[in-house]
Amino acid sequence: MSWTDERVELLKKMWGEGQSASQIAKELGGVTRNAVIGKVHRLGLSNRATAASTPAPEKKAAKPAASKAKAAPKSAPKEKVVEVTVAPRKPIVPAGQPLPPQPSANEISPEALANVREVEKTSKKISLMELTERTCKWPIGDPATEDFWFCGLSVQQGKPYCEAHVGVAFQPMSSRRDRRR
Repeated sequence: MSWTDERVELLKKMWGEGQSASQIAKELGGVTRNAVIGKVHRLGLSNRATAASTPAPEKKAAKPAASKAKAAPKSAPKEKVVEVTVAPRKPIVPAGQPLPPQPSANEISPEALANVREVEKTSKKISLMELTERTCKWPIGDPATEDFWFCGLSVQQGKPYCEAHVGVAFQPMSSRRDRRR
């Protein structure tokens, strides 16, 4: 399929009318939605989300000519309202001040942490290259230092970690629900 002048004009017209790339691709036939999007970018056609708030005068002038050919009853064009929601940012902690406690760290029971510490004393301390599907992949230490390894004990069936690390990594569903309230 090649982009003939007629197909490009139809693409421009449909894009200006606010039709989706999928609708345009279906109408043109022989092209995909992604091909339409690529052509729109190469042609430098405007982003409709920003163009909807300030419509270009030339688009309004081109519309009446197209509507005469259709002979359909004309209604007032509806403006699209685009709402943008921005998630609130977490407060920035200045350098040198301690970070506030993280909820996930406070949720782990002291017994589970004690169990993990005991297990880590007896871990196999294997490197990344020694990991297999049967070895615990729990990282221990700082990866930027020489004193870094993976647990390496036998994994719990269907999990990537040993029994002790599974107890820390995977929380029951009910405790996660309670935390949200």
